[in-house]
Amino acid sequence: MSDCIKLPTFVEEVIDRLEEAGFEAYAVGGCVRNPLMELEVSDYDITTSALPEETKAVFSDMKVIETGIKHGTVTVISNGKTAEITTYRTDGIYTDRRHPESVTFTRSLDKDLARRDFTVNAMAYSHRRGMVDLYGGTDDLSRGILRCVGKAEKRFDEDALRIMRGLRFMSVYGFIPDDETNSAFHSKKNLLREISPERINYELCKLLCGKAENLSEILSEYWDVFSVIIPEIEQCHGFDQHIHYHDRDVWEHTVASVCSIEPLVHLRLAMLFHDLGKPACYNFYNNEGHFKGHAQVSVSICKRVMKELRFDGDTSKKVLSLVEWHDVPIKDDPVMIKKLLGKFGSDAFFDLLKVHIADDMAKSRSSQGRIGIYRASGNIAKKIISEGQCFTIDKLALKGEDIMAMGFRGREIGSALDFLLKLVIEGKCENNSEELRKCLHIKKNKSEIIERA
Repeated sequence: MSDCIKLPTFVEEVIDRLEEAGFEAYAVGGCVRNPLMELEVSDYDITTSALPEETKAVFSDMKVIETGIKHGTVTVISNGKTAEITTYRTDGIYTDRRHPESVTFTRSLDKDLARRDFTVNAMAYSHRRGMVDLYGGTDDLSRGILRCVGKAEKRFDEDALRIMRGLRFMSVYGFIPDDETNSAFHSKKNLLREISPERINYELCKLLCGKAENLSEILSEYWDVFSVIIPEIEQCHGFDQHIHYHDRDVWEHTVASVCSIEPLVHLRLAMLFHDLGKPACYNFYNNEGHFKGHAQVSVSICKRVMKELRFDGDTSKKVLSLVEWHDVPIKDDPVMIKKLLGKFGSDAFFDLLKVHIADDMAKSRSSQGRIGIYRASGNIAKKIISEGQCFTIDKLALKGEDIMAMGFRGREIGSALDFLLKLVIEGKCENNSEELRKCLHIKKNKSEIIERA
């Protein structure tokens, strides 16, 4: 693994300016780690011996934002390009497990690197001075090892979010923790209760969208850590379903289903929550386990957790709908598919198919026969959409104003439209104005139309 990194010209210019003003400056953290892994870099962080006011003076001809001046951070912007510059510092005591009570600026890079979380994030690089790697980060990177800087328990005592951050690195990058870090993940897990919901949310979503093979191991091995965030996971772990089409316990099935769906946040969250209500609904009769009503219990759990973790409304709506309808029967029948497309919309319908497929892929191999039906249903839906077939009221050839002109009023209009849509979807009436009018004229008694709709 080469320790030579090509930094963007703008970043090199920022480092050069600080150096020419008599200060040290290095790129640090992810913008050093990722190039060594041949991965893209989205943000560039620079650490420097210059104090915040000195940094501002060096870049007085550019736009400088005091993004975190209390902790020594300013952001320099030039021609739409940004670099975050932070003064070398040491951290005070972390009394709230989240933030140091105070920070002390220092002129020592060594002291600054000593406060960082993992060795792979504690490397600094300058095109002038080369690589500074005091804790073996490059070696750990080449071996795929995740190791804390210093004592793991101390690092997690300072900021417990580092537990989730570490698991996220394992999920996304495939790191394996050393024994000390691995042990601390478990022993310090309860400290996560003291972390703000927004920070947990961010790391959880990134973690869930990691590589399936990595994520499977993490969800399986660290179920106890995740149960601190979502307590119902503890009941699911080891809960035998006693049913012929499941050869995994509830948590094992959940893990397999999460890792069987594409890495989009709302889809992986839906699979994470879809069966968490099962233990609360369990009944055993006729020599098998049954979980009647588990979808609604799972929805309640999902709703509570997503509210606690401050998920946005759009994501919550998508996930809750998928959890609620994850076991609704779907057949490769055009009429049923049109009705479902009309109910959910095309995007949500295809998401629901993905949920059904992932759910079945996580069942016993002999019980995966419906996957072909779901895929066929998807092809039928694509054909319906591409041909512009009618499955919603707005696609009817007869509009509300047309029906009003025929003498319908108020709720009668909506009921008449529903009635006509049902006929069109079921193939009992062609979707053209003349035929739709005939269908309404046949039923001259408006109340009969309303009742039938």
